Amino acid sequence: MSVLMGIVQGIAEFLPISSSGHLTLFQNFFGMENVESQNMFFTVLLHFGTFLSVCVYYWRDVLDMIREFFLLLWELIQIARDGIRGLMGKEPLREERETTRIPPARRMVLLIIVATLPLFLIVPVKDLLEQVFSSSILVSLALLATGFILFFSDRMAKGRKNEKTATVLDALLVGCAQAVGTIPGISRSGITISAGLLRGYDRKFAVRFSFLMSLPAVLGANVLEISDAIERGVEPGMLPIYLLGVVVAAVVGYFAIRLVNILSNKGKFGMFAYYCWVVGLAALITSLVLPLIKG
Repeated sequence: MSVLMGIVQGIAEFLPISSSGHLTLFQNFFGMENVESQNMFFTVLLHFGTFLSVCVYYWRDVLDMIREFFLLLWELIQIARDGIRGLMGKEPLREERETTRIPPARRMVLLIIVATLPLFLIVPVKDLLEQVFSSSILVSLALLATGFILFFSDRMAKGRKNEKTATVLDALLVGCAQAVGTIPGISRSGITISAGLLRGYDRKFAVRFSFLMSLPAVLGANVLEISDAIERGVEPGMLPIYLLGVVVAAVVGYFAIRLVNILSNKGKFGMFAYYCWVVGLAALITSLVLPLIKG
């Protein structure tokens, strides 16, 4: 079972098909209890597995951004220190600062920070959104909308923006798309990649930015959930099985990221659009007909 859940997590986390939307439909149609609440600790570990997928696939970017993040903090500390010394009437420790171009990795860090900001507006109302969109009809409509987003993303003109040329406004709008992607039925990866393409991102950069910007959100969510997960109980004897699921999720997720990159570069997101349309339409019809049959 852990292997199967690892496979599902690795595929659904990155392919633009909305894993949350599928989970909601399964719960509504088959009377399933929330799987995540049954074994929250394992769920957190699975998300950590796909977190590792992104880190491994984009390991050069991740290392560069970590280094630039701490260098940025150090420079801000030095600037603050010199400012305090100036207020005290003392000379700054460095009279002149070198003015160099911002390294691409540092610009990437700043862009991701900006793109993450809209999520803070969603956190207070996230539970309310999930309750509102617990309806199969609304999730079905959201899946249909995801299909249209993916379909038209194939037809967008090829952009050239990357971490060197993307603007703060670009990152903020893609971040807003990520916030919309928290709605069940709306694919986070699909809407953020499409938003990037709409803003003129290069296709490779649109995918890379979408997955890298997910790291702070996933890591933050895991940190917040891990204490609750441990409180609900951890079975020590299950840890090897859990770790197997994590490894499977990480490996499958790695190849899912690769597949998304290949399809995006070729402008083949349309195949996922057809899938979302089929599932969304089938779920919508079922949602409307099933109550009539039961009645």
